[in-house]
Amino acid sequence: MTLSKHSALSSLLAMGKSKTLDQTLEALLCDQYAVPLVGDYPIAAIAAAADGLDVAKAYWLRADPVHLRLQRDCFSLDESVPLPSLSVHAEQMLESLNQHFALDLNADSGKPEYQFLIGTSGAWYLRCQQHPNITTTLPSVAAGKNSHQFLPQGTGSAKLIGLLNEVQMLLHEHPGNLAREAQGLEAVNSVWLSGGGFMPTLRGSANAELLMANSALYQGLALWTNADYQSLPTHMDVILTNRAVRMQLVSSEDIDALWFKPILAALRAKKITQLTLNLGYYDLSLSVNIKPLDRYKFWRKAKPVQHYLP
Repeated sequence: MTLSKHSALSSLLAMGKSKTLDQTLEALLCDQYAVPLVGDYPIAAIAAAADGLDVAKAYWLRADPVHLRLQRDCFSLDESVPLPSLSVHAEQMLESLNQHFALDLNADSGKPEYQFLIGTSGAWYLRCQQHPNITTTLPSVAAGKNSHQFLPQGTGSAKLIGLLNEVQMLLHEHPGNLAREAQGLEAVNSVWLSGGGFMPTLRGSANAELLMANSALYQGLALWTNADYQSLPTHMDVILTNRAVRMQLVSSEDIDALWFKPILAALRAKKITQLTLNLGYYDLSLSVNIKPLDRYKFWRKAKPVQHYLP
């Protein structure tokens, strides 16, 4: 992403009123949709419901495949979360994990207490038969830091941390990882648990907003709020309609040219009447609101994007 004061994003930030929020982008999104916070936001269950999985009455966690990197005196979580995973390797790894945990049965249901599943998007999930009594940390908060400080917390944390230790031993020199390393890919040496919860009760009222994204979470939110959902198009022309649209943009080197420049042009041409930008920065979010009159405040000078970040 271009971060200089000459970028379209810098012009958008200068045009609107911005504020830095002490919460992750996922948490901000959940707050905006009034998703209930019960320990964690139930991000995993909402995403799994739209990702081809039967959420039923189980407790769900995201189980992102990750690489923990050995530092001098700790392991740190690599920033690439989840690691890109070939489907054949993912299936091999999760089959091994599920075989290992198959004998750990829930006393009430007689089913395995823990089961790893893959959604149609390729995302990994952990289904629990009952509430594990933990709270978790989203990977955006823990990225690049000592991973031990961000492991599951709560009265049930010892059991889940024990599960993670077993997962790491099973993945060590797993055939799927040996194949990855032979192809020059980083090994999946652990999973990162986050976003735990039961599926909240579906809302019945209609939502006039259109969600555009390539994300199981956004698709799940559309399902939960009874809103329309479409995959993110390749250009802005498809989006310039007369309705409220929420988009999730994928970070890339050309995001300024592909998205922020057309958005800025559409604002100046009055094709967009009001705009809110929510930008994630590790454990913080930058929220920018641009109202119609803000287009005429030409005295606001563009600054590098870093100026708006702590």
